[in-house]
Amino acid sequence: MAEVRRIADIVEYQKGSVVSSTLLKKQTGTVTVFAFDQGQGLSEHEAPFDALVQIVEGEAEIRIGGEPKLLKQGDSIVMPANVPHALNAPVPFKMLLTLIKSGDD
Repeated sequence: MAEVRRIADIVEYQKGSVVSSTLLKKQTGTVTVFAFDQGQGLSEHEAPFDALVQIVEGEAEIRIGGEPKLLKQGDSIVMPANVPHALNAPVPFKMLLTLIKSGDD
């Protein structure tokens, strides 16, 4: 059954941790909500598919291809496939990650 939910309320911050909850998981992609405590992050890595990040609370530093970007609540960015990226939390933040598993356009 369809349920209205506030994205920022789906996951709670946990001290010293990164917490996630997958909302949709299909063969074509996933939609996941993350909560990063201050000082936490994901080290540099690559993904084989494009991913859309939407900041729903706080601020995030996202480095894509070596270039840092500071995103605030309401901001979004596409992390292109096969380009190194990393995420850091200068303050606690929550984000919605939409990963699209498809080939070329």
